[in-house]
Amino acid sequence: MVRNGRLSAVIALSCAVAGVGLVGCEDSAKEGLLTGTKKIEVGGRSVKVSCAGTSADGRPVIVLLAGGGDGLEKVAGVQKTLSEKSRVCSYDRLGEGGSEQPDGPQTLKSTGKVLTAVLDRVAGDRPVVLAGHSLGGLIAARYAPDHQDRVKGLVLMDATSPTQTADLNKGIPESATGPAVELREQTLAILHGGKPERLTVPDGKVRSAGSIPVEVIHHGKQYLAAVPEYGPGLERAWSNGQRKWLAVSSRSRLSTAENSEHYIYVDQPDVAVRAIERVASQAADRA
Repeated sequence: MVRNGRLSAVIALSCAVAGVGLVGCEDSAKEGLLTGTKKIEVGGRSVKVSCAGTSADGRPVIVLLAGGGDGLEKVAGVQKTLSEKSRVCSYDRLGEGGSEQPDGPQTLKSTGKVLTAVLDRVAGDRPVVLAGHSLGGLIAARYAPDHQDRVKGLVLMDATSPTQTADLNKGIPESATGPAVELREQTLAILHGGKPERLTVPDGKVRSAGSIPVEVIHHGKQYLAAVPEYGPGLERAWSNGQRKWLAVSSRSRLSTAENSEHYIYVDQPDVAVRAIERVASQAADRA
């Protein structure tokens, strides 16, 4: 998130969620799956991963995907709560938290390969539900269509719009002045290969992942309206971006976390937990 005076609550494309290291269970260890907090090697780079809890037969493994800029500690509470009923894992993408820096520019394809390697270690052949916040939500939604054999549900918590670059360029034009310009430039830099992940995130059409259960959760407190002059338009564009993600599945559902700003899982953790548990249960019923 860009934090600058009145803009402390503005577009949090680089906001992140993940979970701290929580001790896993013996059942998972017996299956050869990662438990607790460890670093694994993926393509010669070290990736920090954390898992907790256990899942009944047929119930998917829940994997939390961070936005940009936060570490595993950010969703410790949510991971702990979810782990009472399910196996829940999280990880730091390259450039984030306790993982190593990438050895060069990253693409959605390359960051997807890291996610695949993590899923191999934490879920094995089990189905998974991906729950992503902000940029992590975008990554999850872009990944799912190409991995329908594995991804059986999605929860997108205020996910970055699939047309975020165009939204920003339209919402804050070149003629703009003041704090909005800094917001636009810093956010576009992150989306176009800037630190910490060096990840390029192009705009694109939302592709379908079939008929998997999907919950899209939008913030209810209009914090983007704090941006002088351009705030209301940014709020409208963000809302439209959330609706665009509904196309990822024929079973998508949009809801609003009425008392939340961008960090829905912090402002209303009960809303995030219930949505993730609903999708996990629906995915299990379809197994």
